[in-house]
Amino acid sequence: MAPPSKAGAALVALREDLVGDVFAPGDPGYDEARTVFNAMIDRRPAVIAQCADATDVVRAVRFGRELDLHIAVRGGGHSVAGSALGDGALVVDLRRMHRVTVDPAAEAARVEGGATMSHLDRATQRHGLATTGGRASTTGVGGFVLGGGTGWLDRAFGLAVDNLLGVELVTADAERVHANPDENPELFWALHGGGGNFGIATALTLQLHELPEFSIVLLMYQPQFGPDVIRTYREVIRTGPDELSGAALYITGPPEEFTPPELVGKLVCAALLTYAGGEDDLRKLAEPLLALPHEVELAGDMPYADVQCMLDDPPGLRNYWSAEYLSGLPDDLVDVFCARADSMPVPTSTQHLLFPQGGAIAAGPHEYPVPYRDAAWAAHPFAIWADPADDERAVAWVRDVRADVRPWSTGAVYLNFIGDEGRERVRAGLGEENALRLEKVKRRYDPDNVFRFNHNIRPV
Repeated sequence: MAPPSKAGAALVALREDLVGDVFAPGDPGYDEARTVFNAMIDRRPAVIAQCADATDVVRAVRFGRELDLHIAVRGGGHSVAGSALGDGALVVDLRRMHRVTVDPAAEAARVEGGATMSHLDRATQRHGLATTGGRASTTGVGGFVLGGGTGWLDRAFGLAVDNLLGVELVTADAERVHANPDENPELFWALHGGGGNFGIATALTLQLHELPEFSIVLLMYQPQFGPDVIRTYREVIRTGPDELSGAALYITGPPEEFTPPELVGKLVCAALLTYAGGEDDLRKLAEPLLALPHEVELAGDMPYADVQCMLDDPPGLRNYWSAEYLSGLPDDLVDVFCARADSMPVPTSTQHLLFPQGGAIAAGPHEYPVPYRDAAWAAHPFAIWADPADDERAVAWVRDVRADVRPWSTGAVYLNFIGDEGRERVRAGLGEENALRLEKVKRRYDPDNVFRFNHNIRPV
């Protein structure tokens, strides 16, 4: 860190040069500016630069390099690990940069680095188009895509990163570069799963797909029927088309009008089917699940952007997540998964999830650093709670889920699903050969590891 006099002068200059706002400790608005989605994260950056455009990002990076600050990047601020913040760091906050420009003729969208899924989905929906997005509307597009990107449309349209056409990046040297198949192709490859290790994505261009209809079926069951529900769900997915996706999960019965009073606040098993098509066809696909005794049945055509909001949780709760990618979903694993639901923290917003893979995920490009592509299913323990007194049991439950299903794990993992679980898990999320190649790209574009508040790839 530079001497105080130099740092003070540089901060004054940054405040004058930036179109956006600058916050330092003690400033009004500083605490609000450093608050992220996960309430377990409480970090105090040295400076927060809320950038208005890519030129502001360049100015902020130059400021950080002048003062020898490490740089964190905030898009959606949704990372469970709190990678949008760093103690004593410069935070480049992109939230003001959220414009989405849709080109219907090219079926493509240019998405600024601070846009969330809601910004993207609402903009594309007006044209009957969509692309694979996260399963929460508040997720930031940039971190989601660069980390790989899985969601309700991945079996139909591929992983989000499979739909990446180009990236506009500010590097650690404060240079603006473009990465696409023809321009900086090695960097472009690295951005297909390597995350924010190589610079700040000020904009991404994404391939869109026609999505004239979207529908869902959501069923809730008494928890004792969970094994039958999940086995049936498995077969519905296995025999269904690639347009069919969703999740089998355990949740706390929500306090909604559609939930029977006796299930509110209690453990329930649920089956969610999402379909890139109409309700009539989806109901036919869902018949085996509809035939099981259920307490709640919600079905219908629903705008995709609205479905994206279904599993949203408000900011300010405590979060701890993880995942294991699975070679299959045999009966023994179903039984183990369902048994662990009994110790799930209830009543909380926690979700005990199984996501199907296959389809366009497995058929996608295998050269990218996304080694979980060939897994058949993903187990995703997603603990969310309000009371700090529940920290120990919530974290323990997530770790227990991982331990339970590990005998069926492929060893690979989607890094956006996990927090800080150590260097070996990062390599598991990239693939060993990919990790070696990514380290060389890191050395070229960020040799000083300025961008380290992420699933870090160290320069070699």
